Amino acid sequence: MTDIPVAQKIRTMILDGTLSPGTRVAEAAIAERLGVSRTPVRNVIPLLAAEGLLEPVGRRGYAVRRFSVEDSFRATEIRCVLEGYAAREICVRGPGKEVMAQLRDCLSEGDQIFAKGYLVEEDEVAYARMNHRFHDIIVSAADDGLLFELIQRVYAVPFVAPGVVAFNRMAPAEIFPILNSGQHQHHAIVDAIGARQADLAEMLMRGHSGPARRSLGLDKDGETESPT
Repeated sequence: MTDIPVAQKIRTMILDGTLSPGTRVAEAAIAERLGVSRTPVRNVIPLLAAEGLLEPVGRRGYAVRRFSVEDSFRATEIRCVLEGYAAREICVRGPGKEVMAQLRDCLSEGDQIFAKGYLVEEDEVAYARMNHRFHDIIVSAADDGLLFELIQRVYAVPFVAPGVVAFNRMAPAEIFPILNSGQHQHHAIVDAIGARQADLAEMLMRGHSGPARRSLGLDKDGETESPT
């Protein structure tokens, strides 16, 4: 097992409440639960801390950060507003052949994931990598330092960064249509950017928060702590 699946499994444990807010992250206990050595667990802890899922405690330890579903919901909305602005800026300036080639490569990668009509465990890492790359290309192509900084701050809210997924949150049969819908949105966004339709690209990017929220179970009202 590589470090990336370990990170995904720990994210799921945080999201479903297995690791509750305030719980100290014990490398040995988590490694035993996941059936891996302590090394990959130790390696992903800084990554999870950078994502806002863990916070420092004591001299060298980490604990699960307390966060609300509402925080993640709002931050996801803000993320898509900012990314919508990025998509508009690309259209105004012109995306260029290299950016379009990179985006279409992401579309091809995503289409291969969904072509078989269902999802398997390995697709979790592949989709997360593709989705992160897709959004990163759009943000980077806007070439706006302030925008980049603001988006990175939003990404630090738990479960908001586009590379964070947790398939175990629901059955594969339920998550397939949600993420497949997101992939169709990717196609529409790329088409709008390629045609330099700034208004449409921005609107589509702003509306792209739905699949992200639903795949992580963030469309629930009335929860103030991470789900249990």
